[in-house]
Amino acid sequence: MTQLIRTGDGRKLAVEEHGHPDGRPVFLLHGTPGSRLGQAPRGALLYWLGIRLITFDRPGYGASDRLPGRQVAAVAADAAAIADALGIDTFGVVGRSGGAPHALACAALLPGRTTRAATLVGLAPRDGQGLDWFEGMAESNVREYTNAADGLLQVTAALNLRAVAIRANPKALVDGLRGELSNSDRRIVSDTGIQRMLVRNFREALRSSADGWVDDVMAFSTGWGFRPEAINTPVLLWHGKDDAFAPAEHTRWLAERIPGAYLVVESGAAHFGALEVLARVLSWAAG
Repeated sequence: MTQLIRTGDGRKLAVEEHGHPDGRPVFLLHGTPGSRLGQAPRGALLYWLGIRLITFDRPGYGASDRLPGRQVAAVAADAAAIADALGIDTFGVVGRSGGAPHALACAALLPGRTTRAATLVGLAPRDGQGLDWFEGMAESNVREYTNAADGLLQVTAALNLRAVAIRANPKALVDGLRGELSNSDRRIVSDTGIQRMLVRNFREALRSSADGWVDDVMAFSTGWGFRPEAINTPVLLWHGKDDAFAPAEHTRWLAERIPGAYLVVESGAAHFGALEVLARVLSWAAG
């Protein structure tokens, strides 16, 4: 059941809980675009693992109020506000795809509360020195972030058009990805249950606007508001070697800079391979 939790500045955030109500709390941060209804293990498995899973719509997505001009760092205050409202002191954090930089923000900015942080198929900072940010990236994402470099108006116009089409037919976004998917990703998204989940996730994410999508893309394209080198929380970085949406070199770059980070680059896996390791990574994040 969705809860609406207020932040200190009066915004509302849409939050859901799954799994064991008395289990070890772990935040799962959704991708881009995405929502609280995105990829997650079944409640029975979470209960068996002893995990209290918390998901929420980032500002501008689903039922959460927008926070215009937000940085990646802004997620830390939102996660803390949700944890406070739910009576949670410390927690693990896992972020997939667009949620990955936000998981690192919690690790960097909430070191007393974030016990472990894991990223799955994430991006590195746009201004990362020594990283060719677009090398190996799918053309659809290159267009998205090139629009962001041209400014807020350009990316807003482009993503609003895409959001209108997706709201009319959410399955179109899933189908439209196929041309850029690796063989392993095609196998995963051919599953009927995965397709239903993706459609539900995208429909909720963009149900009223593309605001969250726009703000995510702009946040990834500008300063994150923290330095990966400043993270002292234990961090696990997982990536599929064949990922074209967020190339694995991004995660290798982060692994070289986050002190003590544990890196896994899995051969034969790509972007959606994260779904197959998600339960294992959540269990690690729970400690």
